Amino acid sequence: MAQVPSPTIRARRLRRELRRLRDRTGRTAEEVAKVLGWHRTKVIRFELGHSRVMPKDLPPLLDLYEVSEQERESLTGLLRQARQKGWWSAYGDVLPDDYVGFEAEATSISTFESLYVPGLLQTEEYVRAIVRAGRSTADQDEIDRVVAARLARKALLSRDVPPALWVVLDEAAVRRMVGGPRVMRGQLTRLVEACELPTVEIQVLPFAAGAHAAMGGAFTLLSYDDPSLDPPVIYLSNDNSTLLLEEDRQVTRYRLMFDHLRAKAIDPDRSADLLARIATEVPD
Repeated sequence: MAQVPSPTIRARRLRRELRRLRDRTGRTAEEVAKVLGWHRTKVIRFELGHSRVMPKDLPPLLDLYEVSEQERESLTGLLRQARQKGWWSAYGDVLPDDYVGFEAEATSISTFESLYVPGLLQTEEYVRAIVRAGRSTADQDEIDRVVAARLARKALLSRDVPPALWVVLDEAAVRRMVGGPRVMRGQLTRLVEACELPTVEIQVLPFAAGAHAAMGGAFTLLSYDDPSLDPPVIYLSNDNSTLLLEEDRQVTRYRLMFDHLRAKAIDPDRSADLLARIATEVPD
């Protein structure tokens, strides 16, 4: 499967470029808005991603910023790509915020999970079990849509150049009996199989490791091919909310945290052996 440009990434790249161009002119966002006859918050909302840049809005901005013809063509192309729909738009009611759009173009995904097997490695039966547990009032159609959306995400690992996926799993995530013995045995078997993939590394963080830096919860670090264009982001989530962090200091903090987790966890080869052993210990 070929990689398709992510509208989410293109929209982020566009807003970062618009901020860079404004800084180059030495104007404040309020000054730009006043010159263009816009509401004073309109420019800053574009730059923060709180509002979408519309086709009619871009030309006056580029005229004011006195961009070159080459820059204009590039930014117009970014806007066009940003306005396209990714496959995930069809599941906007059941997928978290813009995360899938950020994930879609990542070249490296580093994730720590304390309670669940990561979504990219979940079996369909495991997905159904956790969806039913988390959405007790959902009807069958809603459950099916959530499951379909989560399974569609897994195509990421089948693209022509899949991302490098590094997972640190708390032992609790692989010991908890989700969906019953048959479902859990199948999920553990899937993890063992994933350990053999050349672009996947899995480490188990054992109970014996004691206290660690990420006891506050799960997180994912998404990195991209060209950090100067697309800096890495941190994604935090729980059942009720999601949060994307983009500031350098935030990313540095979580990158260091992930390094500490890897150092405390069992190495990938022994983790694969442990997962296989736990699978055999699941009762019939």
